Amino acid sequence: MIVGVGTDIVDVVRFRAVLLRTPTLRTRLFTDGERDLPVRSLAARFAAKEALAKALGVPPGLRWHDATVVREDGGRPRLEVAGSVAERADELGITRLHLSLSHDGGFASAFVVAEATP
Repeated sequence: MIVGVGTDIVDVVRFRAVLLRTPTLRTRLFTDGERDLPVRSLAARFAAKEALAKALGVPPGLRWHDATVVREDGGRPRLEVAGSVAERADELGITRLHLSLSHDGGFASAFVVAEATP
């Protein structure tokens, strides 16, 4: 059963400008394993975290570092959640998160489906 869906899109050039203007943003938004990636990849991960928040109903108190985008061996992106994000997922009965990322025309986008097993 689908519990929630979320989508987000990020203008990569604009995101790069924000990161240059506010260098501490990399540390605030991204985990150690994410923060040194190219800006295009960071934009997609930011979109993924925003889409995830939307799929969870945008509850207050979610922490950016409690969600990490990782790549499986075949290259498929996957969300790893902990802390505040995992707690919210448990509250909603979510047992699986599906993630799709895309880059095109200077934009990075993400789509998240939150699923509960009946």
